[in-house]
Amino acid sequence: MRKLIPTIGLVLLLGGLVAAGVVSADADSPPRPGTDESTLDENETATLWSKEYNACLSDVEYYDRYGENRTDLHALANCTDITFVEPPDTAANWTSYDFETLEPGDDQTSIHPEHAETADSLAIADAHATIFAVHPSTIVQRDDNETPHYVAPDGDLRGFVDYRTRVPEPESDGDRTVEWSILGHGTEEVRLRQDGNVVDAQNGQHTPTIEYELEGSGSSTLTFEADIEVELERTITERVGNRTVTRTEFETDELTVSNEFDVNVYNLTASIYYAEYPDGEAGVAIYQSQPWHGYVLTEDETAAVRGNWRYYTARETNWDTLVHSSETDEEVVDTDALPVYVRAFPSETGPRADPVRDGPSIEEVWGTESSPPNETIHENVEIDVVDNPYTRSYGLAIRYDDADRDHLAVQGIVRDTTAELVEPEGGTERDIRESELSVEVLEQTESAATLEIELRDAETGDPIMLEGLFGDHPRWDPIGVTTRDGYITIADERVETGASGKAIVTVTQPGIHTAEYHPGTWRTHNPAYVGDTATVSWHPLTTASGWFTLFVNVFWISIPFLVALYAGLKLGSFLHIPDQNP
Repeated sequence: MRKLIPTIGLVLLLGGLVAAGVVSADADSPPRPGTDESTLDENETATLWSKEYNACLSDVEYYDRYGENRTDLHALANCTDITFVEPPDTAANWTSYDFETLEPGDDQTSIHPEHAETADSLAIADAHATIFAVHPSTIVQRDDNETPHYVAPDGDLRGFVDYRTRVPEPESDGDRTVEWSILGHGTEEVRLRQDGNVVDAQNGQHTPTIEYELEGSGSSTLTFEADIEVELERTITERVGNRTVTRTEFETDELTVSNEFDVNVYNLTASIYYAEYPDGEAGVAIYQSQPWHGYVLTEDETAAVRGNWRYYTARETNWDTLVHSSETDEEVVDTDALPVYVRAFPSETGPRADPVRDGPSIEEVWGTESSPPNETIHENVEIDVVDNPYTRSYGLAIRYDDADRDHLAVQGIVRDTTAELVEPEGGTERDIRESELSVEVLEQTESAATLEIELRDAETGDPIMLEGLFGDHPRWDPIGVTTRDGYITIADERVETGASGKAIVTVTQPGIHTAEYHPGTWRTHNPAYVGDTATVSWHPLTTASGWFTLFVNVFWISIPFLVALYAGLKLGSFLHIPDQNP
């Protein structure tokens, strides 16, 4: 079942101006939920129109205006925008249905969206081939600068082709005249190219649906092309001597029109790493370079992890109107054919594990710091998008004892896509061991203490080295000693152990000091370690010099009090009056 998460937004007042030259084809555009003939029910169509102004009519106002009641979800969608926890199929289903309402003009009228790139030739005018929609796909509103469009490797591209014909002007040159007439016209072929290579070609039509299988992964350019032909008859009349000669010739006017569409082919792969913690719990780390939706850890899918992304659906507003172009006029008309896409956005909720109480725990998150995408979100859309910079995660480390390796799956942000699981270089298994951290006082004075911190493998006793002896030149590190990510904190300092597994640190603040080992991720280390802590206490009074210093300080502080006491006693004896005998 599809899950819906309502997000209550602000209700904005919006004034509407009708532009000159725009003719409304329908009183409700987009159509009012429940009034269309698609396979979607009223609740599903109510979620499609996130870019629409939220009128927030009461149930009474709605009934008074339309003479019928509405569902609860329809009422909610009339006040806010509905978000999904997974990519819905409603966008593709609606687009497939609504595409059938898209109709071309006649031979004297070309119909095209305002953003279409039109072209002309001798007998062809206002010709275009424009991509209507590509599904399954998801537009990712990643940050304020980028909104990449991810498409499934296998899917459908829907296109719209139209043109109008025009009879070339007659020509006259002295005794020679040329007149034209059109014998026939049509779209001969439509094609889809990927980065210049033909993916599929089919007989020409005005509204083709092209099934595709794309190659590779990542950035790619899809090109939708159409070959348009007009068969012409040319009648040439000329005077030769005292005779008039007429002959007929035939000519074909050919024009290829196209539309490019930049996409990211969403061929998701993921590297999986497994480990067992010393307490017997299982660890799973998953890494992928493209955006991801979630992880399923058990066969019944009850244990899962969701990533940053939540989803909503909205139409492509550049298809809201169509231009009807003829030889003498252009008219802009509201359209019923509205393509809808799924859009992904980083949610305030962020990555989370289910079930919350007894489910997996997220141990680490790897990702890239990104700015919030607020500038790319339509002004009428109200969703729980992040307001501050967020981590666009490309991997997680998860701890969960009941993880089922045979049924682990990585779900994609494009509907019905899952990742191909690949074995990383160096294998999938990682060994996680206990670490043993100790700290002791080497020397101390009344003002500072020198501490020695030692980190070892609790199983083998081998030292754990956290730094390269030659800084950023690991090629010079000692043979047989493996360096690793991680660090130790103590007294607000961050230190790393050397080849002996030891580090020296000086503290000046008396008291109890706790050293803590923060290991690097187990995904990139084998063996890997869990953290450990150790404590040590230091105070100047624990040294002979400390006691001597304390005695001297107390003595000097006491001198004024001793002097005052002595003076008081002397003054008292001076003022003393001896007793008189009766």
